Amino acid sequence: MPLETPARIVSELASRGYNAEREAVTRIADTSDPSATLERALETLPDEALKLTTDHVESVVEATETTESPPNTEPNSGDETAGSPTGSHPPVSTGTNAATSTEPGASVPPETGGSRDVDTSLRAIEVANDMTGQSTGTGEYSDFVAVFRDRYEKLASKLRGRVNHRPTDAIENMGGGSDAALIGMVSDIRSTASGHWLVELEDTNGTFPCLVMKDRPIADLVQQLLMDEVIAVEGTLADDAGILFVDSLYFPDVPRTHSPSTADRHVQAALISDVHVGSQEFMEDAWHRFTDWLHTSEAETVEYLLIAGDMVEGVGIYPEQDEELDIIDIYDQYRAFSEYLKEVPGDMEIRMIPGNHDAVRLAEPQPGFDEELRDIMTAHDAQVHSNPALVTVEGVTVLMYHGVSLDEVIAELPDEEASYEEPHKAMYQLLKKRHVAPQYGGHTRLAPEDRDYLVMEEVPDVFHTGHVHKLGWGEYHNVVALNSGCWQAQTEFQKSVNIDPDAGYAPILDLDTLEMTVRKFS
Repeated sequence: MPLETPARIVSELASRGYNAEREAVTRIADTSDPSATLERALETLPDEALKLTTDHVESVVEATETTESPPNTEPNSGDETAGSPTGSHPPVSTGTNAATSTEPGASVPPETGGSRDVDTSLRAIEVANDMTGQSTGTGEYSDFVAVFRDRYEKLASKLRGRVNHRPTDAIENMGGGSDAALIGMVSDIRSTASGHWLVELEDTNGTFPCLVMKDRPIADLVQQLLMDEVIAVEGTLADDAGILFVDSLYFPDVPRTHSPSTADRHVQAALISDVHVGSQEFMEDAWHRFTDWLHTSEAETVEYLLIAGDMVEGVGIYPEQDEELDIIDIYDQYRAFSEYLKEVPGDMEIRMIPGNHDAVRLAEPQPGFDEELRDIMTAHDAQVHSNPALVTVEGVTVLMYHGVSLDEVIAELPDEEASYEEPHKAMYQLLKKRHVAPQYGGHTRLAPEDRDYLVMEEVPDVFHTGHVHKLGWGEYHNVVALNSGCWQAQTEFQKSVNIDPDAGYAPILDLDTLEMTVRKFS
């Protein structure tokens, strides 16, 4: 097993019953062959020792270098790059209103990624809702029925405590003028001739029409509805009991009392997306500046890198895309991305999910990469989970979702509720609906599985998306919502659809306070 990162070294030591000093692990990771160094260190360790010390590792490394080094190891005095860095660290802006970096160029870190003085033994990371390797859907009608029933039951359970719910068939048998409440999936929304709203709700027993009068305060909420989301309504039945006049409307929503979890030490995560390696517009220099900064003492507490999809540009994604490709073959794109990933410090934990440009199915939920792509993506033992996935980092739960449904939310809802200029507001709507892609049958393709992986069963502490290439973040009921921009300059296709990307940004999240700092490297 290759031991590219201190985390892997610590894991290997633990599996053999050994502990180690932090500096010892870092020293092993810095050698040219960490696996061999570890084996030699353990072979020469005294039988009674249970802890690998820095002094012992240094003695092993020195003995190896003495044995293997050629007689003349002095660099050529005429080689100006020998023993010196290949460039300098550019200044970068910090803060939520980041200004542009003023110096171009940056040094490229060693190919192996190097290591920093990071105690990886403190790390804790868990992943839930990952459906990779568990796809069961066949596309049959019964599969769609099953997944929508699962959606309804999960979201209805979050609403039943707020209304005195009755199923549709029971409401049909109630007398006119009775108070009634219903939890249902939105199956139709239309305006009446008088300007009122008629919303048809469906549960597992049938459908029932609900009328929202245009002069009621809740009328504005109807404009936030999407087809197939689950809501609750309360009101009064008409005299003939054939329609429900709605007085109140509820979303599953995030409780206002939600209290997010935080890490118990000062540690940070870089949250990025939409790298688009393979595109002619991939911002290679900005990426080098970013990864070079990660090697500085200023970034020593940045121990996690979370990438929310579109690692590569892909092939055949939009019309005439081939004219904008720098790398034509999709597998070569991933090989190039893996090389760029090696510039990241070797002791960082990397977690990724796919996006609509990646080489997986378009229908959501998207599974992680297949074995062929995983074999290509070997840098730093980066883990690729499904889209979406719930990644808990040192107690902080991050819902990672690429964000294709944001296009639909922005198109369907009023500008003040959702726009490309403020993508985090569209994310607020998904949090309110407790579903990352509520509407079926539109531009967002959905795949039926044995359950609805797109429901937000658990309230995340952080909601991280990409896709729209715009930077925006804020808080909704104490949940941090972040759309992290991109690493691709404006393409001809984006010009044609009036997309002006926010490129070269790296949002840095303090996991102990959930405060955000955004750095710009372009």
